[in-house]
Amino acid sequence: MPGTAHAAQADGRTFGVSELRAASDAVADASPGGIAWAVDRAGGTVTVIADETVSAAELAEITDSAGDLADALTIERTAGTFERYAQGGDAIYADVGWRCSLGFNVRSGSTFYFLTAGHCTEDPYGPTPPYPLWSFSDGSGFTAASNFPGDDFGLVQYDPQPSSVPSAVNLYGGSQAITSFANPSDGQSACRSGSTTGLHCGSVTGLGYTVDYGGGDVVYDMIRTNICAEPGDSGGPLFSGSTGLGLTSGGSGNCSSGGTTFFQPVVEAASYYGVTLP
Repeated sequence: MPGTAHAAQADGRTFGVSELRAASDAVADASPGGIAWAVDRAGGTVTVIADETVSAAELAEITDSAGDLADALTIERTAGTFERYAQGGDAIYADVGWRCSLGFNVRSGSTFYFLTAGHCTEDPYGPTPPYPLWSFSDGSGFTAASNFPGDDFGLVQYDPQPSSVPSAVNLYGGSQAITSFANPSDGQSACRSGSTTGLHCGSVTGLGYTVDYGGGDVVYDMIRTNICAEPGDSGGPLFSGSTGLGLTSGGSGNCSSGGTTFFQPVVEAASYYGVTLP
């Protein structure tokens, strides 16, 4: 029946949506940082991914926190450490010393902006934009808005304003026009572009993930992929053909050994700021 997806566990028990949500809440309460999790309604489980910083004792504490719902948890280990990739596709440089990647050019009326990761645009001097200030190959800009943690998206206004901006992403050997934004589907093929590692492709491996990077930096409703990324790729675009899907948030691993990377859905970011493709 709609809204009551169940799946049988090894002991024959099934878990309903409310039980899965309760198990997910228990994971959130016990999170030590370095984990990501999402409710898999179709599978009837809560998938928990733990990086190398999470000890066996901490995993046991997570399981214990779920009580009689512990069997609803599916624990996975991943190599490396979950981190925000705080250093589309083109490099953008903050005046406070870090490098990220441009996500998608957008506009509101006649004013041009671009979207990037919120942990890149987060103001180190306080919660109010316009800091950081940004420079890049085609110009400069200032932070117009920033949302992190919770979400992971930010908005940079071009300053001075150009006469136009391209609706395309850098393929590091060509470019791809972007004509629309959409939410991805599980299993969808996609590519990511970033200023550290260029273009890499793979697929979407999950939706609706909560990621705890530690230190109170928790983000929600992230896209999980098997596409690699590294520091400096943050904010860069996730796309499938001409459709923009997300903004690079963070993950584990690197582009030598692979890893898990999470993305902020771009539909949410564009809707929140009221911007559209140029």
